[in-house]
Amino acid sequence: MITKALVILGLSAVLLNGCYKPEAEPKEEAPKLEVTTPLREDASVVKEYVCQIHAIRHIEVRALERGYLQNIFVDEGKTVKQGQPMFKIMPNIYQAELQKAKAEANTVNIEYLNTKGLADKKIVSLNELALAKAKLDKANAEVKLAETHLGFTDIKAPFDGIMDHLDARNGSLLDEGALLTTLSDISKLWVYFNVPEAEYLDYKMHQKGGAPTQVRLRMANGQIYNQTGVIETIEADFDNTAGNIEFRATFPNPDMLLRHGETGTILMAKLYKNAMLIPQKAVFEIMDKNYVYVINKENKLEQRLIKIEADIPHLFIIKDGLRDDDRILLEGLRKVHPGEEVKIDLRPPEKVLPELELYAE
Repeated sequence: MITKALVILGLSAVLLNGCYKPEAEPKEEAPKLEVTTPLREDASVVKEYVCQIHAIRHIEVRALERGYLQNIFVDEGKTVKQGQPMFKIMPNIYQAELQKAKAEANTVNIEYLNTKGLADKKIVSLNELALAKAKLDKANAEVKLAETHLGFTDIKAPFDGIMDHLDARNGSLLDEGALLTTLSDISKLWVYFNVPEAEYLDYKMHQKGGAPTQVRLRMANGQIYNQTGVIETIEADFDNTAGNIEFRATFPNPDMLLRHGETGTILMAKLYKNAMLIPQKAVFEIMDKNYVYVINKENKLEQRLIKIEADIPHLFIIKDGLRDDDRILLEGLRKVHPGEEVKIDLRPPEKVLPELELYAE
């Protein structure tokens, strides 16, 4: 009896278990994907160019006459004023030559006066008077020449500037043209930088008529120079080997901070009026081409080829491929595929763009 009861209980349990159907677990709803539209506004792209800094005037100071260097009135690295004495070459020989020329001029002058007196009395011809006058003019010219040579022994600063190191010392025997030092006028600076051909063409085609283009300078220590420069000239010819052309910008240097021969980086901004901007994170690359996912009217994904004009931090400037009302996917690009229907969270670009820097970090 016990055995039959156990069998009946077992069969009941099996039947009860067979009739039980567990409730189906609810499916999780797919999350909404963040979507935005392109933004239209003016944008500026900064191009960088390695540059060389030159003084607006940088000359070699050389001896104009042969002789011993007698005096040095200035020191290396010091500022000199225009007309300030810098060097003196021993003048003894040139002083003697000047005295000799003056003595000869006095003699010729006496001869001229005697000849003029005789000519006034018509004792000698006018031709003899003219010849005496010519000799006097020549003698006076010799005096002027000797005075000029003597003046060359005093070397003065031709302009305000900073003196470089000395190439001669007191007592040195100098040949004519010997280098004494160099002098730099750094009140303004000429900054030279090379621009590729394509960027040169863009610059000329977008240059505003007559308005100089302003540029900034990043110094060698990474700091931005506190003065703004302007592009004043472009060289005539391209360097065919490098495909570049040289630009020259002029910067004021009121604090004399920068010196001749330094290097830096020119920062030149290019303005894009009413540019179409999209976040860089919305773009993916396939075989060196750039794409975005666009959500069509059926909320399905379309893979769209785009052309990028330029890039700025966290944003691309779009040249072609998008319309202003296109809805572009911002997240989950690696988890979706073309043709897939998605649920979206459409956010205005004005709210998306300020968050991009946080996203990048």
